This record gives sequence, structure tokens and C-alpha cells, in this order.
Amino acid sequence: MKLDALFFGAHPDDVELSAGGTVAKLCKMGYKIGICDITRGEAGTRGSAEIRDKEAQEAAKILGAVARVNLNVPDTNIENNRENQLKVIQVIRRYTPDFVFTQYWDDRHPDHMHSSQLIRESAFYSGLEKIVTEDHGLTQKHFRPSRVIYYAAWFGFAPSFIVDISDTFEIKMQAMSAFASQFYDPNYKSNESQTNISTPEFREAIQVRAQHFGSLIAKKYGEPFLTKENIGTNDPIKFLRDGESAKKLGFA
Repeated sequence: MKLDALFFGAHPDDVELSAGGTVAKLCKMGYKIGICDITRGEAGTRGSAEIRDKEAQEAAKILGAVARVNLNVPDTNIENNRENQLKVIQVIRRYTPDFVFTQYWDDRHPDHMHSSQLIRESAFYSGLEKIVTEDHGLTQKHFRPSRVIYYAAWFGFAPSFIVDISDTFEIKMQAMSAFASQFYDPNYKSNESQTNISTPEFREAIQVRAQHFGSLIAKKYGEPFLTKENIGTNDPIKFLRDGESAKKLGFA
């Protein structure tokens, strides 16, 4: 199955947290979107790998993703080595996504930084014919995505573009709620330690963050993205009109 875009996250819930509104929006628009979790999040303070496996599949259904896979790389030990690169390359060649999304390369969580570099290098190497991978016993054809795009986690950046998620913000929050072991859920009963992300205040912070980026494009909610390469266009008028923001902000 060919995907339009494949979103990578170091842990189950990373994609939902940082880019869930965009995933849901693209799915509603009819694009085929997949998610690939690098680890099972087994080193997390709350929950377990088995619990998060189930939560991840439920969240994918809520967002509308057509595929979700896990590379089963050890949590807190995401190394940018050939073994892990081949795992990523195999998934990219299986789904041949036009675009790959991954975490910003500078972040508070080391796993996010390491996964960012792993995905960027693997996306490039996936296009090399002499790097051989197999999927279900068949040799895969080399393939390279058109672009690697970054989403923000803890640390922010000056975005290359912001996606209007006003119509899918609630879907994003529902997908986050599927991870009851991780985010605030009064019905989740356990003796596990409280974490920053399991508090009600964290959910409020996610909303405020989305409102901030939405305000920058004159929308209610937004999610920021960054590209290392410049974005070109053959039709700057259409490109600018599609944004619809300049006029509303009084700049045009």
C-alpha cells in the first residue's frame, strides 16, 4: 500500500501529541497516512509496552491512519546504526510515502533527537539501490521520499509552515486520550507515579500551544512544521491564496 505521508515518532503518542491534528486533517482530506513508532515506550514511568500497543492502535483509528507499525527498537536506546537504519528503510520502501515526518532534531528528550537523525539518514539511504532489504521474503525496490519534514515536541522553532487544525483539534485530543496510561484520565486507576504529561495542566498547555500557532495564521488552532530545504512554488499567487492568512492579519 502506497502512503501519501508517513509520520515517525520515537514513542507511541509522540505523533498524536505534536502532529495529531495534522494527521487527522490529512486523513479527512482523503490522503493515505501512516504512523511508525520506533519504540514501544517500555521505559516510560506509566503503563507498559503491552498497554501502549493497544492504545496506539486505538489512537490510529481515531485519527484515521490506514497503517501503524512499530520497529521495536529499545526505548531510551535509539541508536543511529545500520541495524536500525535497515528497519526504517524497510518500512519506507514498503509504503513508499511521498513525504516523511519526524521529530525536530533539537529537543529535551534524547530519544527524540536520536530518532530525528535516524529517520533523516534512513530516508536518504532508502534511495540507494545497493542497500538491499527484504519484506516478507521479497527484495524491496529502492525508494526515497521527496522531503523530510519536522514537527515540534518540547523545544520549538520558527516554522516553515503552520497547518490549520481548527477542524481536527478535538480529534487530536481524542487520540491523545486513547493513551490513558500516559495523559490525564480520571478513570485510569494505578499506583504509578504522576508525570508532567499525566496532569490536567498538561492538556491545557497543549490547547494553549495550538491556539498560539493558530493565532499566527489567523486560525483557532495550528501545528508548526519545519523543513531544512526551501519550499518552492510555480504559482506564488495560488500558494499565497491557499494560506488565506495575510489578508485576515491585515498584511494584504
